[in-house]
Amino acid sequence: MSSAVLDALVTANRPDQFGLLERVTGLLTASPAVTHLLVRGSLASGTADRLSDVDFVVAVDDRRFIEFVSVLDALIETDLGGILPGWRDTIVGDMGGLGYVYLVNWAGHLQQMDLYVVPASKVDLVRERTVSHPIFVREPLPRAAHEPLTDVDAFVAAKTAEPRSCTDFVIEALVVGYLIRKRIARGQEFIAYSEAYLFNNAAKNLIKAALAPTSRFYGWYQLREEVGSTPIGKACLQDLTALISSPAIPTLASLTEALGRVIAIAERAAPEAVDTLRPAIDAYRFYLELP
Repeated sequence: MSSAVLDALVTANRPDQFGLLERVTGLLTASPAVTHLLVRGSLASGTADRLSDVDFVVAVDDRRFIEFVSVLDALIETDLGGILPGWRDTIVGDMGGLGYVYLVNWAGHLQQMDLYVVPASKVDLVRERTVSHPIFVREPLPRAAHEPLTDVDAFVAAKTAEPRSCTDFVIEALVVGYLIRKRIARGQEFIAYSEAYLFNNAAKNLIKAALAPTSRFYGWYQLREEVGSTPIGKACLQDLTALISSPAIPTLASLTEALGRVIAIAERAAPEAVDTLRPAIDAYRFYLELP
């Protein structure tokens, strides 16, 4: 068999995320603010399959970090077909930066892309705490004598502590729903179980953000007392009760029903968030073949 035929077979059968990896690498390294690009996760450990996400650490010159984070959603949407703003990842460990999960339209279906954006001054910490492989390194530009220092630690802390909006919780539920779908396809029952709690918690937080934004109670405490006194609140709590009564280990059928309930909660309690995300929600439904 000729090498040309072999090359054609490799190209035809390689996972779609390899093409996305190449595209993201070219896009991010085109920015002079990016000093390091590391691949981590299953692609770095050699355990990737066709459902694996593309997982990057992006180190950014400390002086450009705040600006880079501020344009990241627009960059992913415009140049990579991101259908949702990034979900600020609450699962990834604290390594001095900010984690985001994106769902992008790649090769005709949704592909998960995780970006952990870190100031260049913290990249060694990331390399100590996670398995990763560098695919791009460059020295940051020298700082001019008059150039002020940027307090990236304060920015990261403020961003992490920032209150989340109804829109944020809708995005979280949709992204976590996609993660659960992958766990079901892989037969990863334990991880699907843990992520189902995250999904239900996002639904609860959405209800509280919409209907009890000044709540002084933690988590699930006093939820019925705060929310259940209005027709909208009662209907939302009925949907939430159905969500937490679903199978502990979700199935495709129960996940489809759960996603429909979360969207219904959002349409009822936070219609402005749904209006903002309507094209994204429609695209999400299309790619996941939801009713």
